[in-house]
Amino acid sequence: MSVVYLLIGFVLLVVGGEFLVRSSVALSFKLNISRMVIGLTVVSFATSAPELLVSLQAAISGFSDISLGNIIGSNIANLGLVLGITAMISPLMIDRDFYRINWPVMMIFSIVLYFFLSSNGKLTRIEGFALLAGLAVYLFFLIKRSRKKDDIVIEEVDEKLSSVSNFKMIVWLLIGILALWGGSELLVKGAVDLATQLGVSERVISVTMIAVGTSVPELAASVIAAVKKEKALSLGNLIGSNIFNIASVLGITAIIQPIVMQSPKILTNDIFWMLGIAFFLTPLAFLPKKLEIGRLKGFILFLAYSVFVALAFIN
Repeated sequence: MSVVYLLIGFVLLVVGGEFLVRSSVALSFKLNISRMVIGLTVVSFATSAPELLVSLQAAISGFSDISLGNIIGSNIANLGLVLGITAMISPLMIDRDFYRINWPVMMIFSIVLYFFLSSNGKLTRIEGFALLAGLAVYLFFLIKRSRKKDDIVIEEVDEKLSSVSNFKMIVWLLIGILALWGGSELLVKGAVDLATQLGVSERVISVTMIAVGTSVPELAASVIAAVKKEKALSLGNLIGSNIFNIASVLGITAIIQPIVMQSPKILTNDIFWMLGIAFFLTPLAFLPKKLEIGRLKGFILFLAYSVFVALAFIN
């Protein structure tokens, strides 16, 4: 039954996430928020909703390793699995904002998370507020900068959602919230049961299976973007998702329910994989071919992710 819970939970999270994005964008149009701001903030927050609900549900239920493992594992999966597969489908060209703004910000948030966890073994409410405040500064800078430049990568926004009726928007919002809530409940329950049956920790299940499940929307969006040759969008999506995972998901979760680290391996193993793969992106972006992640580099990333998953179950 634990596998059934996991599968139903994954489906509900994907469905709930999609409806929440649609209703949030439709509401933003009703409030006359610009397309650029919707793409940079509303869509990004809404696509992080599955991770948020899973992390929050796990923290409240006392399984805080699932909260941390879900986010750290999702960030590793975004760069190793999703970026690796996307690059193998179609080589990705990298814009200058990658190494000037987005990559440095992702590394800063990742390192700050490491120091927060290593200082006292938990994420406190104050640290949660600090992560959210950092995200607010980053978004303010992005919005201000994107008004001056036309080539800033912004999440795609469906213009058709501007004409959605209020009734349909409310129905979508309710479906999204209920599906996300139900999906997170089933996913956490299934993960705990499966970990018990397999004799592994909740941390192992969360950094592998749950992380991949909550990264499915990013995988779908990035693969579609790569097939359509919208290459900048794919990489921008993933870097942005990693920033939001740490800053908004863990930030909001810690404010509502401080996250106590239960397994030391999150700090001694998993977070170093997250930092290592993120750091590895820059030399990969410049060597041997400058500002391109081709099929060989994509395979290297995918291979690194496969090694991480294998070692997670072995250790």
